[in-house]
Amino acid sequence: MQAIRPTGVENLLGEEELIVSKTDLKGRITYANDVFIRMAKYSWKELMGAPHSLIRHPDMPRAVFKLLWDTLQAKQEIFAYVVNLAKDGSHYWVFAHVTPTFDERGNIVGYHSNRRKPDPAQVERIKPIYKTLCEEEARHANAKEGMHASFDAMVGLLKQQGVGYDEFVLSL
Repeated sequence: MQAIRPTGVENLLGEEELIVSKTDLKGRITYANDVFIRMAKYSWKELMGAPHSLIRHPDMPRAVFKLLWDTLQAKQEIFAYVVNLAKDGSHYWVFAHVTPTFDERGNIVGYHSNRRKPDPAQVERIKPIYKTLCEEEARHANAKEGMHASFDAMVGLLKQQGVGYDEFVLSL
């Protein structure tokens, strides 16, 4: 698959729009609503079975995804600001609420994500933090080392502010 270059063009979700997707345990898309398809600019066929990381924007810190996966695997929900990359190189910001999906025995069988339009002021507050985390990731020899260093930096920032991640995200 050819890498998509960000164009800097931003697309905005409507105030009442909701992006919905579901994935399997490996993060492969099993459901995408029409808003997801329109914003991501992929066809339904291109999305089904594709890794959700297909829409990962390079300005999105890997540390945030590490936190997301760690939280989901602990059977908890998470909220996060995410910038996504569409097929045409445009991007869109969302406020995501991601939850594990359970079977009748309490086992995780997949993941469900609802995303809505974030407050622009909150996006402006998160952008410099994400930029700092991405810069930390880029300073390391490989992506995994960079992700761990960025994650440690994020944890340090939260400790400095005396808040947990959830409190931080919901206070922006």
